[in-house]
Amino acid sequence: MVERWTRSTSLHLELDRSAGRRRALEQALRAAISSGQLAAGTALPSSRLLAADIGVGRGTVVEAYAQLVAEGYLVSHPRAGTRVAAAVRASADVVAAKEKTREPEFDLRPWSSDVSAFPRAAWASAVRQVMRDLPDRDLRYGDPRGHELLRQELAGYLGRVRGVRVGADQVMVCSGFSHALALLSQYLRRSGRRRLALEDPCLAANRETAVFHGLSTVDVPVDRGGMDVSRLRDVDAVLVTPAHQFPYGVPLAAPRRTELLAVAERMLVIEDDYDGEFRYDRQPVGALQGLAPDRVVYVGTTSKSLAPAMRLAWMAVPAPLMPELVRIRELTDRHCPVIDQLALAHLIGTGSLDRHLRRVRGRYRARRDALMSALTAVPSVRALGVAAGYYATLLLPPGVSDTDVSRRLAERGVHVDTLSRHRGSASTIDSGLVVGYGTPPQHQFAAALEAFIAALHASGL
Repeated sequence: MVERWTRSTSLHLELDRSAGRRRALEQALRAAISSGQLAAGTALPSSRLLAADIGVGRGTVVEAYAQLVAEGYLVSHPRAGTRVAAAVRASADVVAAKEKTREPEFDLRPWSSDVSAFPRAAWASAVRQVMRDLPDRDLRYGDPRGHELLRQELAGYLGRVRGVRVGADQVMVCSGFSHALALLSQYLRRSGRRRLALEDPCLAANRETAVFHGLSTVDVPVDRGGMDVSRLRDVDAVLVTPAHQFPYGVPLAAPRRTELLAVAERMLVIEDDYDGEFRYDRQPVGALQGLAPDRVVYVGTTSKSLAPAMRLAWMAVPAPLMPELVRIRELTDRHCPVIDQLALAHLIGTGSLDRHLRRVRGRYRARRDALMSALTAVPSVRALGVAAGYYATLLLPPGVSDTDVSRRLAERGVHVDTLSRHRGSASTIDSGLVVGYGTPPQHQFAAALEAFIAALHASGL
């Protein structure tokens, strides 16, 4: 059990004064501990401070603390103060809530890269450097587009590694792809445009985000060549993942890229480059934005290259859109945390980000190879999208429900995603599993892979 060691100077307690002062305090503390309000290891205020807070004599608090120490609710040590005991059993509701949020034994869902690979030392060094050099003005409200230094670094970095054509003035820093899509959805709605085309299948959360912000969505089928661009009809914007379609993992075919850029004359194209850094068996597919920077909004993120907790992403925005997007930022969240922006700029500028990505590319390629080798023992499934990224899509035999297979795997402690979960309304898609081989920490991957293959066999595959 993780203990909290933060010193507290006040407590929120529900005191039943009719029970008498000492008894009321004892009852309130028992209830707070049993409910989980006061976690194991939490430091309680000194008897003097608590007595002043709740308006009782110090002796009343001393006696209440002593009683709860005797009952095992609290522990007290000289010069260490009084804390909630580690062995107190939480209420049934608290235990049930913790059970619900417990991490799966083997998590192979494709929501994250291996966060254990996060470059902690490089990031800590970057933050220290930023704090040493940070001028006072950077602690005030900043530019809604993001700090100028990060925008300059991103403009150079994206041009170098993804072929994006953008100047620092047309870069906007935001908090993840979902935030970028929310901003763009608000922009479209405020400009009188309502219909957004999405790949079918696509990340289910993208559909939900667009609808939440007032757009109506139109599903466009995806096949082995990516989105069927010829079926784009009567929409104001389109969201695509052209370098590595999610969840099929295929790139948008060259003729369709050309066709999409042609229709971009009459609609806004939003390019989600969620894992553009991870390419293995083929040349990287350059960003679509580089071919039409005045018609495509390019969106990238640190969620896969570093960690989702970073909450840093960026948009390369055509010049006519920027003033309205700035206005939306001013009216909503203003800007992202400046210190984190400057730390990321330091990682990019010193080459630390490049070095980190080289390491994790090698790690994910080795995992991909291990997965493909292991799958030779399960010939009934076929893998797609493995030339890039951090996940593989495994097509199941006809008539086999991916939901049923996923449930049976979960019963054996292995959690994966399904193709059907991301299906829209445009077509009936394949039955398949989306397996995030990049998700487990390095020390757990071999065991996770072994458990996954065993669970597939146990499921009849």
